Amino acid sequence: MDSFNDVFQAAQAYCKERMVDATYNLYIAGLEPISFEGSGQVTLRVRNDFIAKIVRERYLPMLEEAFKSVLGFDVLIDLVVPSESPAPVPAATRPGQRPAVPAQQEELPSGKYEFTFENFIKGSSNQFAYAAAQAVAANPSGAYNPLFIYGQSGLGKTHLLNAIQIEIRKNHPDFNIVYVPCEKFTNEIITAIRAGTTEQFRYKYREADVLLVDDIQFIAGKESTQEEFFHTFNTLHEAHKQIVLASDRPAKEIKSLEERLRTRFEWGLTADIQPPDFETRVAIIRRKAELLRLDIPDDVTEFIANHLKNNIRQLEGAVKKLNAYHMLEGIEPVIGVAQNAIKDILNETQPVPITIEKIISEVGRTYNVSPTDIRGPKRNSNISAARRTAIYVLREITGMSMEDIGKEFGGRDHSTVVYAIKVMEKDIAADQRLRETVEDIIKNVRA
Repeated sequence: MDSFNDVFQAAQAYCKERMVDATYNLYIAGLEPISFEGSGQVTLRVRNDFIAKIVRERYLPMLEEAFKSVLGFDVLIDLVVPSESPAPVPAATRPGQRPAVPAQQEELPSGKYEFTFENFIKGSSNQFAYAAAQAVAANPSGAYNPLFIYGQSGLGKTHLLNAIQIEIRKNHPDFNIVYVPCEKFTNEIITAIRAGTTEQFRYKYREADVLLVDDIQFIAGKESTQEEFFHTFNTLHEAHKQIVLASDRPAKEIKSLEERLRTRFEWGLTADIQPPDFETRVAIIRRKAELLRLDIPDDVTEFIANHLKNNIRQLEGAVKKLNAYHMLEGIEPVIGVAQNAIKDILNETQPVPITIEKIISEVGRTYNVSPTDIRGPKRNSNISAARRTAIYVLREITGMSMEDIGKEFGGRDHSTVVYAIKVMEKDIAADQRLRETVEDIIKNVRA
């Protein structure tokens, strides 16, 4: 079996299902597989520079998503054009005419390609959230506004947000739909404030017909972000525009969330997603295998369902891993192979080591202070407060020595770090708002 060719053909089939035939035939069908490196580097040959330019600009993300759907992991795609080959003229182009470029509407709507309602496996654990999402997609701003979906990581919240987006775009192609992770929203606010472009930022979000925000819990403790989002929320809600929010916990448990926002998040409908039961886990595994055209025996399906209980991404990852073994090495999906796949998945999805940069970055976003200033010598009150918080959180999460922490903050000595931690402990004990802010920072860093 020519395994890389099989993988490539499956990736092409993935694209073909999502493109207009003429577009697919012009840009994807003529690609040729050259090599696949173990590091995840895929090299494809393109007929000419014109095709290469269009593929890079419009279809590379879809190709990367296609390979990931087949292999179960990310790849980097390199397009090469044979220098010795003259650029052929597309058959539909007459002499003297420029090649026709497909119209913009022929491309996929934004959103994850496979995250549709049809591909969402329903069960008792998610039926309510699924029905609410469908109602919102069918009647934007007329059903539940806002819709607030919450649940642990990996249970399908992002899938539902993308399914809402794709369905509304299909039925209302003229709608301005904005989907954004909360962390990106926060970073855009910080950038806009520094660059003096807040009006452009506000126009982007307040002119939306539908606003979907993922991981809204990251707004906790960030005063500038909460202030801006409060006014954005009000503007959209008063204009009867649809708002959908997703969080890893209910609004009442986002401790340093302003009460005025908490109240608004609960204005509409709150729907939770719980870990899937056994029957739903089996259905998810079978559906994913069907999409990958992989035949998994019942005993292997049940083995996976019995060992991966709390995370849909892990279930799908196990199936993708089995498919990669089958496609690249010809290994059939049996119990022994599934054991290895589960072991690999569990190892891959353990929390990544908490980095110092992540802690300082999260504290910086909360206090609207740059990581450089937190590490640097400036001593104005806001920067000093952010620095003390970063030192305290770093100690709490990593357990690093005082000396090592001091090195991370411009070479400060042991006594300075000890003093900062003692001040924080005293302030946290006396100030409930600070205590909740620190708790939310720690939760967000560990998320």
